[in-house]
Amino acid sequence: MLTADLARSRTTDEMTTPLFIDPDEERYRKTARELLQLFEAHLGEPKGDLEDAIDELTVADTDYKIVQGLAKLLKDESEFEVVASIEPREIRQQLFEKANERYPIVRQPTLGEDTQKLEVYSAVADDLGLSLEECYRGMYADLEDNKRLVRIGTRTADQYASDDNASTSTTNLTGSSDAEYEHTDLTVDWLLTRYNLALAQAVLYDATEMRIRVWDHFGTVFSYVKLFGLMHRIYPIDADGERVPSTDQAAGYEAVLDGPASLFSQSQKYGIRMANFLPALPLCDRWEMTATILVDETSGETRQFEMDHTKGLDSHYSAGNRFDSDVERTLANKWERANTEWELVREDDIFDLGAEVMIPDFAIEHPDGRRVIFEIVGFWTPEYLNEKLAKIRGADLDHLLVAVSERLECSADDFEEARDRVLWFKSGIHVYDVVELAETHAIDGRAPDQQH
Repeated sequence: MLTADLARSRTTDEMTTPLFIDPDEERYRKTARELLQLFEAHLGEPKGDLEDAIDELTVADTDYKIVQGLAKLLKDESEFEVVASIEPREIRQQLFEKANERYPIVRQPTLGEDTQKLEVYSAVADDLGLSLEECYRGMYADLEDNKRLVRIGTRTADQYASDDNASTSTTNLTGSSDAEYEHTDLTVDWLLTRYNLALAQAVLYDATEMRIRVWDHFGTVFSYVKLFGLMHRIYPIDADGERVPSTDQAAGYEAVLDGPASLFSQSQKYGIRMANFLPALPLCDRWEMTATILVDETSGETRQFEMDHTKGLDSHYSAGNRFDSDVERTLANKWERANTEWELVREDDIFDLGAEVMIPDFAIEHPDGRRVIFEIVGFWTPEYLNEKLAKIRGADLDHLLVAVSERLECSADDFEEARDRVLWFKSGIHVYDVVELAETHAIDGRAPDQQH
């Protein structure tokens, strides 16, 4: 994503709006092409040289901030590594020890200093089995500027060198037309549309609340809400976006994503989570978003930020099935190795809680028809969770189990009557602890005519 200093937006009395660019405008396409060429030309070269080249890049008719912003997105898609035959720390230690033996501390340098310096490098290179150049370059190879660009997108430095030497290469990107970049995963179109999305994300760094409305791809969108640990409440809505009393009348869903003001001292961290969520919305065919942006922390002054599917944003997120967190992924892996008849399945049902709905993380099912649903709690406040549990109890969902990290500042008293359905965990969730709770609280999940 863009850093705050590269964000571009306009603020009026009521609204904050990102300063989008037109991806079809030739001056921006030319800038994107030149940056892609620059990164390709620096594959295998030090990061510091690439940074200098970006700083020196002169692109007519394009704001310098846009150039740096596009370059930042390409760096996010790049990989820089320490390239040294031997760990740089070991080379430094040997050089300093050898120099300490040969260099006396003197008030004035002597004419023999350069000769002695070369002797020290040569001696250490011989001891480590390196060439003199490898020893010299490897000494500080782990400094950030000395790390080498080894990958951009899916292309590596080795692949680029191979393509460059092959006369039949079809992926050498030293040309200047857009068509030549269509052979790669990083294209001019990708870079420019990704930039507009990043501008919108940057506005959300200081968001205190977000309201979204979606009319398709509900499971995908709400899985990303959970992935980024955003506190949320979901309501059924009609085709016009008005709330309706039950899911039977729903054409879509509205989610209110709570802001960080009452929860975290580092509120921007939560704002970044909201920004990370934004690319999930363009996965829908129809969506709307309204966010409240804090523009003055001292006075609490805010502005509104609105977006919808007509802005032409594209998402780089996957719409496929995935786990919402490492805790979920680890639990699923453990479950596959466990010896139990209970099965852990992804839950995509929407539970009607009256005015709100809930999409839990998992269902845990037994071959005999017994079933519980299982929710893993991330960020929350006691008030948020109490409200959620109260609604769950009101909806008669006593077969809902809740897993809560012991690192969160809460206790069993916060869960009141539901405390016996709470599973506390430290670093990970144990399968058999969940199974034990499921045995106690499961209900018969089969249709009434199948029960006996």
